Amino acid sequence: MRYNNRYRLKPTEELHEQLAWTVDICRQVYNHFLHRLNRVDGTSAYSEQSLLPDLKREWDELKDVHSKVLQKTVQRLYDNLSTLKGRKDNGYHVGELKWKAPREYRSIKYSQTGFKLNNTSGRPVLSLSKIGDVPMVYHREVPDDATIKEVVVKQEPTGEWFAVLGLETENDAPPKPEHPEKCVGIDAGILKYAHDTDGTAVEGPDLDDEREQLERAQRNLSRKEHGSANYRKQQRVVAQRHADLKRRRQDFLHKLSNYYARQYDLVAVEDLDAKGLMELPSNSRNRAGAAWGTFLRMLEYKCEREGTHFVAVDPRGTTKECSKCGVSIEKPLWVREHSCPSCGFEADRDLNAAYNILARGLDQVGVVHSDSLPAETALPVGTDSVPAKRVIETGSPVLSEAARPSRAG
Repeated sequence: MRYNNRYRLKPTEELHEQLAWTVDICRQVYNHFLHRLNRVDGTSAYSEQSLLPDLKREWDELKDVHSKVLQKTVQRLYDNLSTLKGRKDNGYHVGELKWKAPREYRSIKYSQTGFKLNNTSGRPVLSLSKIGDVPMVYHREVPDDATIKEVVVKQEPTGEWFAVLGLETENDAPPKPEHPEKCVGIDAGILKYAHDTDGTAVEGPDLDDEREQLERAQRNLSRKEHGSANYRKQQRVVAQRHADLKRRRQDFLHKLSNYYARQYDLVAVEDLDAKGLMELPSNSRNRAGAAWGTFLRMLEYKCEREGTHFVAVDPRGTTKECSKCGVSIEKPLWVREHSCPSCGFEADRDLNAAYNILARGLDQVGVVHSDSLPAETALPVGTDSVPAKRVIETGSPVLSEAARPSRAG
């Protein structure tokens, strides 16, 4: 099983300069081979990596960078090219790989060799070949049965340095249960971040203070003279505010995804098109802040790690369909309560959707579950769904008069 641990580095001023210098040299190497890629036919990552020993004879500075780091720099270029071609093949409009400016290239990678985790004078350090022993905040121990396969060292826009250790253990992930007992369906929303079939409505994190501080820092930046010392100083402040916002959000997402992955045998969610939702004409800021795509990715790999079934189902119709009788009921967005005119079932709109998501997830995995379809329904003659007008007329205990649409005019 493979996974990553992320650690904060605390380099001295000398080590900071050495790290920054190494990253910049790798950026120049990246740009050098990008230049060759655009002018030489038939190149590949392997053929270009074989040129590095000869290049070192002409470019003396490369001798002070570990060989694996240089090889991974070339590999990074061709990985980016492969990703670009993949997106183009999938119908996306893409451009070409561009020359990397200093602010656009911030990381280096060690693979297999050139790194070691040490304890120097009671202080944990990350020993990097050609750089030195970099002090680190060792907040999470590497398991005894884990092997460090690679190390990515990255500088954030705030100026902070981090190391991501790629770990591999001999033990496989726990097997998923053949007959899951504790199952849950999760519906993602805006008013509530998530609503599950156990009736838990999870509030999203309150990030108003972080957003206000970010906006204030951005306004101050706009008043500085572009390129001045004060401008560069305020840029760091803006980057720090962005980092604060991101950390608060990711802390929430990690804790929530951990909870579901560890507490249940099966987790069913909507297979959301996060990018498509962002392109909708309204409420895009709240959708972006919700970070549903990030949450689902976290939940998926944590379920895999914990031996929990992760099932992503088609989200179409989960809100409209009655989880009790299966009748499709049109509901405008402002109606927050599901009230079925066909069978009389009433529930929170998101809770009803979560029931449908769970039922689809169980079907997808092949788990037998009970259905309670009525013998007959009260559908209008010649229709297969209940119109929104009937839902509103039926009434909703959570629908306030202020939220009802005006009939005037």
